Amino acid sequence: MAAQFQALDDFLSEGLTLPVRDKDGRITEYHIPDPSAEAGIKVERITTLAARLASGGSAPDKPVLDDKEELDLYRLCLGAAYEKLLADLNWSMFKHVALTAMFWITADEETALEYWATGEAPGKAGRNRAERRQMSRASSAKAAANGTKQQASTNGTRAASQPRRSGRARGPRPI
Repeated sequence: MAAQFQALDDFLSEGLTLPVRDKDGRITEYHIPDPSAEAGIKVERITTLAARLASGGSAPDKPVLDDKEELDLYRLCLGAAYEKLLADLNWSMFKHVALTAMFWITADEETALEYWATGEAPGKAGRNRAERRQMSRASSAKAAANGTKQQASTNGTRAASQPRRSGRARGPRPI
Protein backbone atom coordinates (compact mmCIF):
# COMPACT_ATOMS: atom_id res chain seq x y z
CA MET A 1 0.00 0.00 0.00
CA ALA A 2 1.44 3.39 -1.01
CA ALA A 3 1.85 6.18 1.53
CA GLN A 4 -0.58 9.05 1.34
CA PHE A 5 0.85 12.54 1.22
CA GLN A 6 -0.93 15.23 3.20
CA ALA A 7 -1.75 18.53 1.59
CA LEU A 8 1.43 20.61 1.54
CA ASP A 9 -0.09 23.60 3.27
CA ASP A 10 -0.94 21.56 6.37
CA PHE A 11 2.51 22.15 7.89
CA LEU A 12 3.94 25.14 6.04
CA SER A 13 3.38 28.64 7.36
CA GLU A 14 1.90 31.26 5.10
CA GLY A 15 4.07 34.00 6.45
CA LEU A 16 6.04 35.38 9.31
CA THR A 17 4.61 37.69 11.96
CA LEU A 18 7.14 39.91 13.72
CA PRO A 19 6.53 42.27 16.66
CA VAL A 20 8.45 45.49 16.06
CA ARG A 21 8.72 48.81 17.89
CA ASP A 22 7.83 51.47 15.32
CA LYS A 23 9.00 55.09 15.08
CA ASP A 24 6.27 56.14 17.55
CA GLY A 25 7.46 53.62 20.16
CA ARG A 26 4.47 51.30 19.77
CA ILE A 27 4.96 47.58 19.31
CA THR A 28 3.15 46.55 16.16
CA GLU A 29 2.93 43.09 14.63
CA TYR A 30 3.87 43.05 10.96
CA HIS A 31 2.98 40.10 8.78
CA ILE A 32 5.56 39.16 6.15
CA PRO A 33 3.78 37.02 3.56
CA ASP A 34 5.29 33.87 2.07
CA PRO A 35 7.08 35.08 -1.08
CA SER A 36 6.13 34.02 -4.57
CA ALA A 37 8.18 31.17 -6.03
CA GLU A 38 9.93 33.64 -8.35
CA ALA A 39 10.86 35.99 -5.47
CA GLY A 40 12.06 33.04 -3.36
CA ILE A 41 14.30 31.84 -6.19
CA LYS A 42 15.81 35.32 -6.63
CA VAL A 43 16.49 35.64 -2.89
CA GLU A 44 18.12 32.19 -2.93
CA ARG A 45 20.35 33.20 -5.87
CA ILE A 46 21.46 36.41 -4.16
CA THR A 47 22.27 34.75 -0.85
CA THR A 48 24.01 31.77 -2.44
CA LEU A 49 26.24 34.09 -4.45
CA ALA A 50 26.99 36.19 -1.36
CA ALA A 51 27.88 33.10 0.66
CA ARG A 52 30.16 31.83 -2.11
CA LEU A 53 31.96 35.17 -2.33
CA ALA A 54 32.28 35.40 1.46
CA SER A 55 33.85 31.95 1.65
CA GLY A 56 36.52 32.85 -0.89
CA GLY A 57 34.88 31.53 -4.04
CA SER A 58 35.20 33.31 -7.32
CA ALA A 59 32.69 35.77 -8.68
CA PRO A 60 30.54 34.59 -11.57
CA ASP A 61 31.50 35.65 -15.11
CA LYS A 62 28.21 37.46 -15.72
CA PRO A 63 25.93 39.31 -13.28
CA VAL A 64 23.44 37.09 -11.46
CA LEU A 65 21.04 40.02 -11.04
CA ASP A 66 20.82 43.42 -12.60
CA ASP A 67 21.14 46.53 -10.41
CA LYS A 68 17.40 46.95 -9.97
CA GLU A 69 16.94 43.37 -8.78
CA GLU A 70 19.87 43.70 -6.42
CA LEU A 71 18.47 46.89 -4.93
CA ASP A 72 15.10 45.22 -4.52
CA LEU A 73 16.35 42.38 -2.30
CA TYR A 74 14.53 43.76 0.74
CA ARG A 75 11.38 44.30 -1.34
CA LEU A 76 11.60 40.65 -2.45
CA CYS A 77 11.98 39.47 1.15
CA LEU A 78 9.22 41.65 2.61
CA GLY A 79 6.67 41.43 -0.19
CA ALA A 80 3.44 43.32 0.44
CA ALA A 81 4.67 44.47 3.87
CA TYR A 82 7.59 46.42 2.35
CA GLU A 83 5.90 49.84 1.95
CA LYS A 84 4.28 49.83 5.41
CA LEU A 85 7.52 48.74 7.10
CA LEU A 86 9.48 51.38 5.17
CA ALA A 87 7.06 54.09 6.32
CA ASP A 88 6.75 52.91 9.97
CA LEU A 89 10.30 51.91 10.92
CA ASN A 90 13.71 53.48 11.23
CA TRP A 91 16.57 52.01 9.18
CA SER A 92 18.00 49.61 11.80
CA MET A 93 14.59 48.10 12.58
CA PHE A 94 13.69 47.91 8.88
CA LYS A 95 16.97 46.17 8.03
CA HIS A 96 16.60 43.72 10.93
CA VAL A 97 13.08 42.77 9.84
CA ALA A 98 14.20 42.36 6.21
CA LEU A 99 17.19 40.18 7.12
CA THR A 100 15.05 38.08 9.45
CA ALA A 101 12.67 37.51 6.54
CA MET A 102 15.61 36.64 4.30
CA PHE A 103 16.83 33.96 6.75
CA TRP A 104 13.27 32.62 6.97
CA ILE A 105 13.03 32.42 3.17
CA THR A 106 16.46 30.86 2.60
CA ALA A 107 16.60 28.56 5.62
CA ASP A 108 13.74 28.13 8.08
CA GLU A 109 11.85 29.66 10.97
CA GLU A 110 14.40 28.53 13.58
CA THR A 111 17.25 30.23 11.73
CA ALA A 112 15.18 33.41 11.37
CA LEU A 113 14.36 33.30 15.09
CA GLU A 114 18.05 32.96 15.98
CA TYR A 115 18.86 36.03 13.89
CA TRP A 116 15.84 37.92 15.28
CA ALA A 117 16.93 37.29 18.87
CA THR A 118 20.66 37.97 18.47
CA GLY A 119 21.20 40.16 15.43
CA GLU A 120 24.08 37.83 14.58
CA ALA A 121 24.39 35.57 11.58
CA PRO A 122 22.96 32.18 12.53
CA GLY A 123 25.56 29.97 14.19
CA LYS A 124 27.72 33.00 14.99
CA ALA A 125 25.73 34.37 17.92
CA GLY A 126 27.81 35.77 20.75
CA ARG A 127 28.60 33.27 23.45
CA ASN A 128 28.03 33.89 27.11
CA ARG A 129 30.93 34.06 29.55
CA ALA A 130 30.74 30.39 30.61
CA GLU A 131 30.78 29.20 26.99
CA ARG A 132 33.79 31.42 26.17
CA ARG A 133 35.62 30.08 29.23
CA GLN A 134 34.86 26.49 28.20
CA MET A 135 36.13 27.21 24.68
CA SER A 136 39.32 28.67 26.16
CA ARG A 137 39.87 25.54 28.27
CA ALA A 138 39.30 23.32 25.26
CA SER A 139 41.80 25.39 23.30
CA SER A 140 44.38 25.09 26.13
CA ALA A 141 43.84 21.35 26.37
CA LYS A 142 44.35 21.05 22.62
CA ALA A 143 47.63 22.99 22.87
CA ALA A 144 48.80 20.77 25.74
CA ALA A 145 47.98 17.67 23.73
CA ASN A 146 50.07 19.05 20.91
CA GLY A 147 53.21 18.00 22.77
CA THR A 148 55.08 21.25 22.21
CA LYS A 149 56.14 22.72 25.54
CA GLN A 150 55.89 26.44 26.01
CA GLN A 151 59.16 28.27 26.54
CA ALA A 152 59.73 29.17 30.18
CA SER A 153 59.68 32.85 31.00
CA THR A 154 63.07 34.54 31.19
CA ASN A 155 61.62 37.69 32.65
CA GLY A 156 63.76 38.97 35.55
CA THR A 157 66.68 36.60 35.07
CA ARG A 158 70.23 37.34 34.11
CA ALA A 159 72.79 34.88 32.89
CA ALA A 160 75.46 35.92 35.42
CA SER A 161 73.24 36.33 38.47
CA GLN A 162 73.88 34.26 41.59
CA PRO A 163 71.06 32.26 43.13
CA ARG A 164 69.41 33.96 46.09
CA ARG A 165 70.22 32.66 49.52
CA SER A 166 67.56 31.96 52.02
CA GLY A 167 67.80 33.03 55.62
CA ARG A 168 68.44 36.29 57.39
CA ALA A 169 72.17 36.65 56.86
CA ARG A 170 73.00 39.07 54.08
CA GLY A 171 76.77 38.93 54.32
CA PRO A 172 79.23 36.47 52.78
CA ARG A 173 78.52 32.79 53.27
CA PRO A 174 80.23 31.13 56.18
CA ILE A 175 82.72 28.49 55.20
